[in-house]
Amino acid sequence: MAEAVAALIDTPEAVTPLETRQKLDLGDLHYEGLMDCVHCGLCLGACPTYRVLGVEMDNPRGRLYQIRAVADGRLPLNETFVEHMYLCLDCRACETACPSGVHFGARMEEARGMIEAHYPRSRVGRLLRDFAFRRVFPSRALLSTLVAGMRLYQASGLQWLLRRSGLLDALPGGLGQKEALMPEVPPGPLRRPIPEVTPAVGLPRHRVGFLTGCIMSLLFGKINRDTVRVLSRNGCEVIAPAGQVCCGALNIHNGERVVSRDLARRNIEGFERSGAGFILSNSAGCGATLREYGDLLRDDPAYAERARAFSAKVRDVAEFLADAGFTPPAGEVRARITYDDACHLLHGQKVSKQPRRLLEAIRGAEVVPLRNADQCCGSAGIYNLTNTEMSLRILDEKMRHVRATGADILVTGNPGCLIQLRAGVRRAGLRMEVLHTMELLERAYQA
Repeated sequence: MAEAVAALIDTPEAVTPLETRQKLDLGDLHYEGLMDCVHCGLCLGACPTYRVLGVEMDNPRGRLYQIRAVADGRLPLNETFVEHMYLCLDCRACETACPSGVHFGARMEEARGMIEAHYPRSRVGRLLRDFAFRRVFPSRALLSTLVAGMRLYQASGLQWLLRRSGLLDALPGGLGQKEALMPEVPPGPLRRPIPEVTPAVGLPRHRVGFLTGCIMSLLFGKINRDTVRVLSRNGCEVIAPAGQVCCGALNIHNGERVVSRDLARRNIEGFERSGAGFILSNSAGCGATLREYGDLLRDDPAYAERARAFSAKVRDVAEFLADAGFTPPAGEVRARITYDDACHLLHGQKVSKQPRRLLEAIRGAEVVPLRNADQCCGSAGIYNLTNTEMSLRILDEKMRHVRATGADILVTGNPGCLIQLRAGVRRAGLRMEVLHTMELLERAYQA
């Protein structure tokens, strides 16, 4: 599986440069948005790949310059350009640092869409991409089958045997490093869909829609159930529309924008029928994508206005609870806790204080700061599989700061970060739990 995903960003044997702007269909690239960058360089220190490599072409300023040069026909859309674009984690830390308000994430995703429209990948690479992004990720049935296979691999003892034998490390392509990132797949009951309607406990205060997500529902079903319980305890009737699908984040991040638009339309229709006043997500990456449906469908006459109205209702679950007023848990969790910002929650959705307020409301908990909590952990969707070496270098930097906190529990708000940080804890030999904000909050309610 890891080998297949790593091959998604594939290079062809021969490249046919697109020499002029007139030959290149820019698709939905927002060219004027490239002009917002004033090349001041304040983003450089925030960029993970620039901190590691120190290469101008691998920082936001350099990447924007390359995108504009390709659009203008001054640079060919070739292997070098593709490499620099896909080495970006799309963490958006540069957006927080930028004084000019450059929407770098949107420009990067549009540039990758331009790549996938024009770059002549090998036949194998194209087949693998189509299978993953156009068939597996949009289909709960296929994704469930894949996850069930992962569960069998783990529960049968085959994973233990292969790891103990050292065979994985001997295989090419860094397969051992990739396999070490594999999360523990929960048993079947925790992979089943949550109820479509969960009533509020006590007096109903809000009717909210809940995006269950594809990765969240299949790999983190317990967190979804904890999220619904926390919302219910706080007077929310929770609606999880049966017609909802993948948010499209992984497709958007990897240039597959046609599929993303179809998924967005289906989600808009499903949640419109729910009558929810807010649409909540417990996944930072999913929430950031939902909030940008208005931009994704801006040129769709039938959905543009509906998409803007949909996005205006989207909130991260921690943001919603903290801002709407929540009932602090009566139970205690006596532990030293530290919080790591998920990039698409902090930089994509501008949510930082609210999760910390929830954690600080837990009795018995000592919340300690994490140095550079605003820096990426290296997960970035499937980046840790397609760019494993760079991902692990970024992760190792993160874990040095995590170790220094002396925390018992590390908390974050995104499934990719949970997978990456749990692998980092194992890799660093730390005795530490890695939990989602809602998971810890529900533990306190139950205490």
